[in-house]
Amino acid sequence: MTQAERRKFLIKQLLKERPQYKKTDLPPNETEQRRLLRSLLNIRLPHPINDDFLSVQDEYLQNEIAAKGITDASCLTPVKDGIYLWQGDITTLRCDAIVNAANSGMTGCYAPCHACIDNCIHTYAGVQLRLACAEIMEKQGQKEPSGQAKLTPAYNLPCNYVLHTVGPIIYGDVTQRDRELLASCYRSCLELARQNKIRSVAFCCISTGEFHFPNALAAEIAVNTVRQYKGDIKVIFDVWKDVDYEIYRELLK
Repeated sequence: MTQAERRKFLIKQLLKERPQYKKTDLPPNETEQRRLLRSLLNIRLPHPINDDFLSVQDEYLQNEIAAKGITDASCLTPVKDGIYLWQGDITTLRCDAIVNAANSGMTGCYAPCHACIDNCIHTYAGVQLRLACAEIMEKQGQKEPSGQAKLTPAYNLPCNYVLHTVGPIIYGDVTQRDRELLASCYRSCLELARQNKIRSVAFCCISTGEFHFPNALAAEIAVNTVRQYKGDIKVIFDVWKDVDYEIYRELLK
């Protein structure tokens, strides 16, 4: 199969799962096909799917990630002892583990093509990740509290694992409790990484963006907590926005 054939196959299989969409026509435009496939992956509930789908999906996603360009963490230059700053797409970073800024449901973002990191990670990891998270939540029997961390395989991502953590949501002024919970997110991820002999962890900017934690304060808490608890783990601060890059660069001088 070509990449275009894989994309069409996946779209058709996902549409078959939803009778209300059985009359949906396949868009002729490649960009629209990509958007439709991502939307269908985003809204799909966590339940098993056949091996044929998984085989095609895995090859498709791995090719898509490779086309974006994979960055190997071993090629990065540290800004401090064992601490790195990198601006790029976390789904293209090859390291031991990346951190996902999850929500309390822990099964990813269901909004079609939403730009949050939770959506991006689940999209490119594949449907297996949502199912793995759902199994964790079923055993847990309650929503995921802020400040903790869970570990899953990364499936089709170039990293080995995903560390999922729920940061605090800011509704007004940042409280001391909000600060403590954010610090706990970083600490919990590092502790879980250490327990699983994970040697390198890439952190996103937890709780900023959709959760409205001020970027500069979030970065300060992140850097201080990592410096205190990272031990011999290689830590990569992965940022997407220019403003976050400048904030971290100043903090890590």
